[in-house]
Amino acid sequence: MKNNFKFYITIWAIFLVLFNIIAFVSVGWSGVEKYTASFWIGYVFITLAFFGQLICSYLAFKEDNLKKLFYNLPLITISYSGLIMSFVFGALCMIISPLPYWVGILLCAILLAIYAIDLVKARAAAAIVEDVDQKIKVQTFFIKSLTADAESLIAHSKTDEIKTETKKVYEAIRYSDPMSNDALSGIESQISIRFSAFSEAVEANDIDKVKSLSSEILILANDRNKKCKMLK
Repeated sequence: MKNNFKFYITIWAIFLVLFNIIAFVSVGWSGVEKYTASFWIGYVFITLAFFGQLICSYLAFKEDNLKKLFYNLPLITISYSGLIMSFVFGALCMIISPLPYWVGILLCAILLAIYAIDLVKARAAAAIVEDVDQKIKVQTFFIKSLTADAESLIAHSKTDEIKTETKKVYEAIRYSDPMSNDALSGIESQISIRFSAFSEAVEANDIDKVKSLSSEILILANDRNKKCKMLK
């Protein structure tokens, strides 16, 4: 993500330099003072908008994975639209140099407040979504981890009969409700104990024990699913 930001800041710097060239090289209205209070208000406002947009982009691009970057994309889009609107309002202040300074300040301040509120809300929304996503990862870890272990057991099955049992267990776990909570800790602990013994039986090629433990795991998985439905 940081490499992408390096390319982004290069483009940003080009536009900032271009803005300054246009601002100071362009001529003002004939017979009208160019560098008035209104001009400087517009210039400072646009420059602040440039740096504000850069900060928002940095906050988005500094994330270490694509999912977090996606959550923070509103920071880039809102700040980008804010930069465009700031450029429009600021340019009006710079072009209409006789404009009373207080008019320029009010226009720029109102626009700044609107986009600042939107950015704060976007940042808060991204933080909430990230927090929810992290909680979901924790709550689904048990089933996801157990599913991976069950799938691995299929490859370790030494006979077709054992492979059939491992596939039954794998399918039962794979299609179980992925969400866990404290109320399921007891039955999930039982499943873990049985599954550990089941894995040892598969490795030992003990078909009788494999079948017995397979049946127990299937019953426990079914009971867990029923409790999951009751908790929703």
